[in-house]
Amino acid sequence: AQATEKKQTISPLTQHFYDKYVTALQWNDYDVAKDALYDLIIENPQNDSLIYNLAVYYYENQKYVSAVLVCQPLLARNPKNIAALEISAVGYETMGVPDRALQNYESLYLLSNNLTTLYKMAFLQFDLKRFTESLASIDILLANTELDNAKVVFNDVENKPKQYPMRVSVLNLKGLIQLDHFGDKAAAKKLFDEA
Repeated sequence: AQATEKKQTISPLTQHFYDKYVTALQWNDYDVAKDALYDLIIENPQNDSLIYNLAVYYYENQKYVSAVLVCQPLLARNPKNIAALEISAVGYETMGVPDRALQNYESLYLLSNNLTTLYKMAFLQFDLKRFTESLASIDILLANTELDNAKVVFNDVENKPKQYPMRVSVLNLKGLIQLDHFGDKAAAKKLFDEA
């Protein structure tokens, strides 16, 4: 018995749109490339990589509403799509929708166990006044040995970006919770001093 190969045929229209996409990228015309992506998606609606490329295009061009919307069918088909969750989380956060950002970061963290994702969660939980959850995230962060190698960037007193150890930021956040939520000035001062 001879094994026969199934050759996948590409429609001439799909090939045309693909050629248009590749040519537009070669000539640095991202608007035409985006249009070609739309054409490719319409011809191949089940191709998640095409949809993801469109989401990345919008994300990189700071069109976060579109990036989040494009990610929705990807997440509907696969709620564990890490790349789509990340774009959605950052998109919602940038758009000022912290509850939806937190939802996406939580799903992302459960799949990736990423330190930076948990750090983002702790701050969003604090902003949403979910102090118990924020403290739980902080305690997990403080127990993680990788925390001492992680860095974050904040503006200094001269409003210039400066890199700090993530531990400093996490301890400061814990101090804020002790002060603002529990009214425990002594515990807050101890945490601020440690930070």
